[in-house]
Amino acid sequence: QQSGRRYNLFLKRRLRIDKRHESKDSVFFRDGVRRIDFVLSYVDDLNKEWEKKLERRKEFERNLQKAGLELETEDKKESEDGKIYFVKIHAPWEVLITYAEVLNIKVPIKENDIPSTVENPLDCMLTPFRLPEKVMHPEPDYFTAPFSKDKQELYLISDESTFFSPSMRNRIVNYILTRCPYGTEEGKKKFGIKRLLNNGTYSAAYPLHDCQYWKKASDPNCDNERYTLYMEWARFLRFYKEQPLDLIRKYYGEKIGIYFAWLGFYTEMLFLAAVVGVICFLYGLFTMDENMSSKEICDPAIGGEIIMCPLCDRECEYWRLNTTCESSEYSHLFDNVATLFFAIFMGIWVTLFLEFWKRRQARLKYEWDLVDFEEEQQQLQLRPEYEAKCTQKKKNPVTQEMEPYLPLTSQAVRFCISGTTVLFWVSLIIASMIAVIVYRLAVYAAFASLMENTQTLQPISGLLTPQLATSVTASCLNFVIIMILNFIYEKIAIWITDMEIPRTHMEYENRLTMKMFLFQFVNYYSSCFYVAFFKGKFVGYPGEYTYMFNRWRNEECDPAGCLIELTTQLTIVMAGKQIWGNIQEAIVPWICNWWGRRKARSNPENLYSRWEQDHDLQTFGALGLFYEYLEMVIQFGFITLFVASFPLAPLLALMNNILEIRVDSWKLTTQYRRPVAAKAHSIGVWQEILNGMAILSVVTNAFIVAFTSDMIPRLVYYYAYSESADSPMSGYINNSLSVFEIADFPDRNKPKDNPEGFDKCRYRDYRYPPDHERRYLHTMQFWHILAAKLAFIIIMEHVVFIVKFFVAWMIPDVPADVKAKIKREKYLTQKILHEYELDKLKERLCHGDKRATEKEFIATEGRMELSSAM
Repeated sequence: QQSGRRYNLFLKRRLRIDKRHESKDSVFFRDGVRRIDFVLSYVDDLNKEWEKKLERRKEFERNLQKAGLELETEDKKESEDGKIYFVKIHAPWEVLITYAEVLNIKVPIKENDIPSTVENPLDCMLTPFRLPEKVMHPEPDYFTAPFSKDKQELYLISDESTFFSPSMRNRIVNYILTRCPYGTEEGKKKFGIKRLLNNGTYSAAYPLHDCQYWKKASDPNCDNERYTLYMEWARFLRFYKEQPLDLIRKYYGEKIGIYFAWLGFYTEMLFLAAVVGVICFLYGLFTMDENMSSKEICDPAIGGEIIMCPLCDRECEYWRLNTTCESSEYSHLFDNVATLFFAIFMGIWVTLFLEFWKRRQARLKYEWDLVDFEEEQQQLQLRPEYEAKCTQKKKNPVTQEMEPYLPLTSQAVRFCISGTTVLFWVSLIIASMIAVIVYRLAVYAAFASLMENTQTLQPISGLLTPQLATSVTASCLNFVIIMILNFIYEKIAIWITDMEIPRTHMEYENRLTMKMFLFQFVNYYSSCFYVAFFKGKFVGYPGEYTYMFNRWRNEECDPAGCLIELTTQLTIVMAGKQIWGNIQEAIVPWICNWWGRRKARSNPENLYSRWEQDHDLQTFGALGLFYEYLEMVIQFGFITLFVASFPLAPLLALMNNILEIRVDSWKLTTQYRRPVAAKAHSIGVWQEILNGMAILSVVTNAFIVAFTSDMIPRLVYYYAYSESADSPMSGYINNSLSVFEIADFPDRNKPKDNPEGFDKCRYRDYRYPPDHERRYLHTMQFWHILAAKLAFIIIMEHVVFIVKFFVAWMIPDVPADVKAKIKREKYLTQKILHEYELDKLKERLCHGDKRATEKEFIATEGRMELSSAM
């Protein structure tokens, strides 16, 4: 009996193999003719809502068929785990042409006859970086026009089954799915696949990849575009090759294509910034031995004889200046004359990047038929959620049609709740930053005591000072807090944006973008702003220190300056974010997919169908690109806002982005379901955010050079206070440290021990000595330095802004050849359409159509002549 069961099971599996042998890796219905444009899946779970879900599915699928779509269901017995039903959807020609007209999709009318641009003589040098022509340009360039059902003879329709690309087809089907009703619940009409996915009626909805990524499909009609993308784009070994942007756009749609175009362009521009940054760093490295400040600090006869005041109350001891020898030498790597040059250079670089990107974007808009896309956006992007939740209607003044709207009072209440929530979370970040500052102040004394009394730490005490140990641990703690707050706020931001009920998809993305960016800006940059502009600036002086909450004494900078600490903070947060981002983007989806496919590997490949393979992949989601942009824009902030403190930041960003392009392409091609194709003519609101950060970066870098680095005090000493003509910078360290009488210490500040009986100590400031009539007040040199800092900020900002705006004015946003091509294409398209109408009119006249009058014929011909003359 048992052997009989096994034989039956064998026959059953054999039948499944035979039945699906032809379609195991196919994107067609069982007839092998109709293409699968979309797949819905669901699990038939017998819980209390089972009947309700069944009714919704029946109604929804019935309405899909009424809309003209064709469905084919795969029974759960045919699925790998025996639990999942798959509903395959095909859009026939009649549906495609109807909705192509509704969506204003542009289709070919004539092959482009405009000659390509003149070849660059340097192209032969770029050959190793090029991809094959078939990969770079998968289809010819055409003149296009919006599709119209009445003018089908006008378009280059050679084969109805391939005229609309798979990405166009899935976009059309998705448009129907998001608007298809499935019944009435609680007196309200319910519709849209998104709502059905949220309530569990369906478990997934996705278009299919055209083949497996590691091998070509057995079907000879398959384009194998996924395989081509993987082989030529998604493998890391192709990191030095250009990106096949036209193929990306054809397979994934314009929205994803424009993201990879922007990321690739940003990475190319980073190469120049990285080269200049490395040169500035090497300058600091090669001039380390010539730095007089670190020489004096390290000299036992100078730095070894200078006794510094304790850095904390009671517990800390007096210390000799030469104990900070190594850190002062390393600070010269980033705090030198090249820093000023690099800050000015990056102010100009960011303008060049943004202006040249506008030109690149304009070229893509022309090449990808997105020139008139903004008008389409207003007509097509009304969100189904907005239509469903807004029960009141009013007449649209443009279309004169009734459409849903949200009353002003409701909008005001929702905005108030949203704004309050955002302010609360921003306040929470500031509170967490204050907590990290308190941690810095509280543990500094512990680190100082530990390093003084622990023998094992003595060999590295010169390099790992208490200041550096505090800074590193505080930076790591700050990074952990950043990631936790970030994770929670993402959910909150999506919830409050949903609550606002934005009208269009673009409006939704823009609102969510501003909320997320504001939060991330404060979250990631607040600690860097603290170290750059607040730490060591409000310390007071011995005997009159300032305290946070009257308990913790404010931190002091290292005698060599605060710039090295800003560099440490920037490196930890920036590098940590990039490493964590790549782990999240690549490793987590791979593990999830491996776990999901573990059962399928034990069965013959024949039983693992195309729709099941894609079902087991991760979902890219509507906000997938949003997170990619956010990650890159935050990185852009690190390499522009604080670049004066770390010239190697562009190099780190360049190496990360080379990896990022391949990681993003790999996960999109291999680890995620195929996203629904979407159109976009630009990077959207991110362009304005980048412009704002570019302007802010000039201000922050001017302040960093003036107030965080020691450049201005050194220059003032060099030109006004130096006493040696042979060595102008000798004596600078002694000049920059003030004297304090130890006997003037109040009991609260006085160290417990003074074993060597010091009577005076030094501190970093410009104040009169204790024997002066104006003891402990600021010297004239302090005011000279402050005036020089303010003058420097004003001069640097004005110089950089003038150059920035001049460069922006000099570089046109749209290249001249693109302008000419746009005009030429509009003219030719208009001419072709007019000729078509004239031919149709002639045909009607010949057939004796009474409605086709001679006057109409003359008017049409006249319109052609007028168009030609213009």
